[in-house]
Amino acid sequence: MAEDLVPVFTSLAEVYGDGPRLEEQSCRYEKLRQQFVHHFGREPELFARAPGRVNLIGEHIDYEGYAVLPMAIRQDTVVAIGRRSEQPPMLHIANVDSSEFQACSFLADPSQEVDRANHVWANYFICGYKGVHEHLVSKGEVIGATVGLNAVVDGTVPIGAGLSSSAAIVCSSAIAVLTALGKSSSKKEVAEFSTTCERHIGTQSGGMDQSISVMAERGVAKLIDFNPIRASDVVLPKTGSFVVANSLTESKKAETAATNYNNRVVECRLAAMVLAVKLGMQLEEARTSVNTLSDVEGLCVKYASAHGSSSPEVAVEKFLHETPYNIEEIEDILQEKLSIIMKTSPTSLAVLAVATQFKLYQRAKHVYTEARRVHSFRAATLQSDSEEVVMKRLGELMNESHASCSLLYECSCPELESLVGLCRRNGAIGSRLTGAGWGGCTVSLVKEEEVQSFISALKESYYQPLVTKGKIKEEDLDLYVFASKPAAGAAVLKL
Repeated sequence: MAEDLVPVFTSLAEVYGDGPRLEEQSCRYEKLRQQFVHHFGREPELFARAPGRVNLIGEHIDYEGYAVLPMAIRQDTVVAIGRRSEQPPMLHIANVDSSEFQACSFLADPSQEVDRANHVWANYFICGYKGVHEHLVSKGEVIGATVGLNAVVDGTVPIGAGLSSSAAIVCSSAIAVLTALGKSSSKKEVAEFSTTCERHIGTQSGGMDQSISVMAERGVAKLIDFNPIRASDVVLPKTGSFVVANSLTESKKAETAATNYNNRVVECRLAAMVLAVKLGMQLEEARTSVNTLSDVEGLCVKYASAHGSSSPEVAVEKFLHETPYNIEEIEDILQEKLSIIMKTSPTSLAVLAVATQFKLYQRAKHVYTEARRVHSFRAATLQSDSEEVVMKRLGELMNESHASCSLLYECSCPELESLVGLCRRNGAIGSRLTGAGWGGCTVSLVKEEEVQSFISALKESYYQPLVTKGKIKEEDLDLYVFASKPAAGAAVLKL
């Protein structure tokens, strides 16, 4: 259906609305257009934009197959693009911030591998480029001769802040390439193939970031389900606002994948396989068909129901021990070398090369309890109680989520802990880390009438000392802490 396609607009107002923000975006797009002309001597054919996101609840569970609850934010990445003719065909990719992000050129070869050892910003564009071609081939479409492309990128999503700057550039790049090639796809298709193609960068990401970036709608958060991807509206209390605050500790998701993000993915898979064996699954089936904790939830619930419960955590408490597992113990349970079980996953093998201990109990307990909190959060928004009661419940769930991320999943850091504490002391109903963690941002639920005083208090207590030390600039504070309502999703602009 036409309404399921990534929308194509002819004016900025259709994306950004009216008022001061429209004027700001008009200047921004004009600067981007001028940069394109400066670099390539011609006008761009179109623009594609995709927003960042803030995850309200449901951390580190999308790659385990569980629903999450994010919303898009106003910050986005925009790609200006146009085709070019030359032999051999090339991809020329520049950035408006040329001092920070140098221009790059690549052969227009969709089969090229992303150079993970040379982590340049334009690798994310290549992920999108590869994803488009892989998607079209999977649909049996004839692509024809390889086309060269010019592109200039401009992003306002803070990098390493846990607000999904990587998905914003991958999705905007993918949509730009797709449209420049004269193709179109549904939002669902773009969300699915952009999720897969971002893994070329070396992180075993789930689908939350790409799905909300593409499928978001102004005014509502989204409950994102997977397998298949689908998005349902979640209407948030009108008397509350979500405030995002940057800890200013950069979360380098791709560079630290083997010890942080991908390490947790591997731990969850190992926990799932061990649970499968303990719950009676045949060894060969457990080793080959179990990849996520959602794969064994049915077995866990079946065990729990025989013991008077419906919670999969009952099986976790029974069959996984809290002390860390070493490789030898896991291999003894699975009766196979982990290097053989993980042989088809280079990123998992990279984890095994540096990790010696695995906390299976803690990771499994976080995933199962966090998955339940997501549905409790949505259920609270549907209650007929007063908004004050609803917000109190949402805040409690956010606080519980943070505790689980911090204590069980261990993806927090001292700066995030300090910032969450300040947020709560200054009136947040609930506050938690958001995104992958190990740095990045917090998200706090605040009463609408208290937003400005809350932001002012954070500026004074967390950011002003950094200004005094010369680490950040006073004029940049609004970039580090801001209130956000649910924003619109990805779009093509033909201006």
